[in-house]
Amino acid sequence: MTDVLTIAESWLAEGRKVALATVIETWGSAPQPVGSQLVVDAEGNFEGAVSGGCVEGDVITAAQDAIATGGHKVLSYGVADETAWKVGLACGGKIRILVEAVQ
Repeated sequence: MTDVLTIAESWLAEGRKVALATVIETWGSAPQPVGSQLVVDAEGNFEGAVSGGCVEGDVITAAQDAIATGGHKVLSYGVADETAWKVGLACGGKIRILVEAVQ
């Protein structure tokens, strides 16, 4: 199991800029439980998981945006979303993910 917070701490110590993505809410069938995390650096390197791989690409892009702006964002994904054909959950559930830059 990957300890995302230890990796984030290590990357920060190396001088990398990082963001954390955390599953903050699930409904129905969700690939990862609340509290699951993904750490991303400015170059798009990542460790951890917030889904079964179906939304990670979009979350990584949002994390890079958060790093660039120093901000945060809450992302929502579900099979019924308008983004279902681009980025969604094949499992039929819904998840919300907080993405935030770590200073």
